Amino acid sequence: MKKQVIFSRHSRRQFIKYGSLAAGAVMAGPWLLRGQNLNSRLNIAQIGCGGKGMSDAQWCAQENLAALCDVNSANTDAINELLKQTGATARVYKDFRELLDKEKSLDAVDIAVPDHSHAVIAAAAIKLGKHVYCQKPLTHDVAEARLLRDLARQHKVVTQMGNQGSASDGLRWGVELVQSGLIGPVHEAYVWTNRPIWPQGLDRPAGSDPAPANLDWDLWLGTAPLRPYKGEWPEAQAAELQPYLYFSKNVYQPFNWRGWVDFGTGALGDMACHTVNWPFRALKLGYPTEIEAGSSGMKAEMYPASSRIRFEFPAREGLPPVTLHWSDGSNAPPAQITADVTAVFGRISRSGCIMVGEKGMVFSPDDGDQELRIFVKLKDDKELTAAPRHEGARAVPQTIPRNAFDNQEPPDFRHHMEWFAACKAGKPEAPYSNFDIAAYLTEIMLLGCVALRAGQKIEWDGPGMRAKNAPGAARLVKRDYRAGWKL
Repeated sequence: MKKQVIFSRHSRRQFIKYGSLAAGAVMAGPWLLRGQNLNSRLNIAQIGCGGKGMSDAQWCAQENLAALCDVNSANTDAINELLKQTGATARVYKDFRELLDKEKSLDAVDIAVPDHSHAVIAAAAIKLGKHVYCQKPLTHDVAEARLLRDLARQHKVVTQMGNQGSASDGLRWGVELVQSGLIGPVHEAYVWTNRPIWPQGLDRPAGSDPAPANLDWDLWLGTAPLRPYKGEWPEAQAAELQPYLYFSKNVYQPFNWRGWVDFGTGALGDMACHTVNWPFRALKLGYPTEIEAGSSGMKAEMYPASSRIRFEFPAREGLPPVTLHWSDGSNAPPAQITADVTAVFGRISRSGCIMVGEKGMVFSPDDGDQELRIFVKLKDDKELTAAPRHEGARAVPQTIPRNAFDNQEPPDFRHHMEWFAACKAGKPEAPYSNFDIAAYLTEIMLLGCVALRAGQKIEWDGPGMRAKNAPGAARLVKRDYRAGWKL
């Protein structure tokens, strides 16, 4: 799956291809043809070097990848081995605090660690005036998202959240299609995903194991409560793990932390910053007034195997109230909503988005993390048609600037290039997923996690950042950090 990056021969070639550190070698890509000063590369630290961090590092190596930080030395070793093939190495740290203290010449950091450590690292970097690229979801908690938005504004740094589908022309065109009024006022939106593809809905396995020698478990826990390391799930729980064994039997590390409340944000937190990005922007969603969640069963320490969450948004900017329906696991939108999709494709896609307007509907079968494909069906149309072939869609004028970098390259690359260019130009507003917009999206989506954990409908006061009907939810909006850790 594209969510787990494995260093194959292909990714090794990509790292070397895009690495600008090769002695005497310059990649003559389109980004250089725009008159960039080759002596003004950014000094970047990659914080989190496994999984997505490893792929982020290949893009950051287009600039000067000066330092690496990971609590697992195997991850930093792997990247440095690749850098050596370009004639360079990066300085290595295990603790981001030491890195930020010693690397005085840093311009920027790229953060790709588990969700629970996003905010503490990003906040520390922003306070030092460093530009920040942070993987999605931007934060683990609602309050953290708002804090990062405010800090970025205060310190005027350039930011970007790693929902890389934002760089695709399809996503931006899709926003224009809806906002043009092509399908009329929208009252209902449906988003679904095949996640979780990691274990959820289980109890913590008993016992503990020695942590691997290359892993600093205490640093990995970071802001989260102390707990013993456990390597693999016991055989007694093997049957419960069968739906998830695509990845591994690991309990926490390196990937399966996503399902744990202390570390991840479940299927919603992982994917909504991709899949809800389109309707969030197109429908100008503000704070919801009501969030209600149902699930297969929330555990004390894990998110459920499947859930449905309803967000109610009031009228805003001349747009009518709208209901956003989220579903994950084995859940999908109602058959009557997806009937036009199955009529054309024979089945419903594993992930997707449908927005239903008074004049018609739009549909995408994608996760939203790559180029977004869009299909349109107006009231008088016989069936869904790919937007590039739909006469009405083709007539919609462009109102949103496109990503300026080569659209033959992956959106992830272009998303980083947009951030690099904005850092050099000193334009915090330029990245399409800067923290002003990304923190808002993250905050809204994480309210679904609050509703799941609270076990009741939430009546939300957005400006006040509180659940009006559930004072006890405050601890789910803003958590307490482990002693020794603070924002």
